[in-house]
Amino acid sequence: MANTETCRLGVWQGEGIGPEIVAPTVQAVELALQASGEATPEFVPLLLGREAINATGRIVPEETWETITGLDGWILGPHDNVSYPPSVAGQLNPSAHLRKQADLWANIRPVRGVPGAVHPDLDVVIVRENTEGMYADRNMLMGSGDITVNGEVSLAIGVFTQTKIRRIVRRAAAIAAARDGVLTVAHKSNVLTETSGRYVAEAKACAEEFGVEVQPVHIDALCAELVTRPERYATIVAENMFGDILSDLAGGLGGSLGIAGSINASESQVMAQAAHGSAPDIAGQGIANPAGIMNSAAQMLDSLGYPQAAELLEGAVREAVVKAPTADLVREAAAADPETATPVADEPAVARGVEGAPRPATTEEFAKQVFVQLKPLV
Repeated sequence: MANTETCRLGVWQGEGIGPEIVAPTVQAVELALQASGEATPEFVPLLLGREAINATGRIVPEETWETITGLDGWILGPHDNVSYPPSVAGQLNPSAHLRKQADLWANIRPVRGVPGAVHPDLDVVIVRENTEGMYADRNMLMGSGDITVNGEVSLAIGVFTQTKIRRIVRRAAAIAAARDGVLTVAHKSNVLTETSGRYVAEAKACAEEFGVEVQPVHIDALCAELVTRPERYATIVAENMFGDILSDLAGGLGGSLGIAGSINASESQVMAQAAHGSAPDIAGQGIANPAGIMNSAAQMLDSLGYPQAAELLEGAVREAVVKAPTADLVREAAAADPETATPVADEPAVARGVEGAPRPATTEEFAKQVFVQLKPLV
């Protein structure tokens, strides 16, 4: 199939394990687009993080932002901002800066369970408002809303804006309508009536338009039910902090945070960013799991209007999770069922250790398994 257009995608390799997982992701995206014939990718390197600090004194230089404004989307590797020098202490990390400046207000995190997970049949999409809510670090014109009033009292300023709540709820309602038609609203309106309660009100206001049933559930009960009865939930909308907690919980229940994909999106741009961090403790060891950033890239492709490439990439990643599980997946499977959970070792990608015992796949072996699924289609 002939490629019909060019897709301009930015790439930041990231820090910690970032370069090890982003490089094969770029290759996988290129293969998926070649196989689908939907577009020809043009990859544009981005200067961010420590490298940008060393070169310009800024975590996100102005020239990088100018480059980003001309992109369709970008792949953002994990950042290790804890290690940044004191000279940039007042600047936002790469992810937060770009979310804020590009107004990437929708954080969409789908989680599908994998074999060996606590809940292998889990299939949920968490739609998280990304710009305000209870995260006080992004609620002020200048500085942080997390402040100390005196030696005894500290305050965290939460912001809930009707316009922003309405747009994220409507985005979630559209997703729910395409799934099982039920929109779960994570809230705590019994104590946060005028703030958290707005989510419930906006969901009910648009329910008829989107043809969805609204299911409000208190956040504490929802966390418990995701563990005990996850099949009840397919699409959840939540304010920032609730959504962050729920998506990490769901990622753990579905297999591992290492495979959880995530995008941050506006109406016109999308940033692919895995749910996990930079894991500097294992950087350079070749054991990091690239599934999360690859799944994020698949979401990005779908959001940009390349559904076939997205489906091909997601399918290849799911196949690799089964045939070449990395160390984190092996640990999660063993924890979920110590009696029966073992790595899948029938494929060549999963090498044999001492006396034939299976061992986890390396980052390179996992990536090769993804490529094996995609290359015959090109």
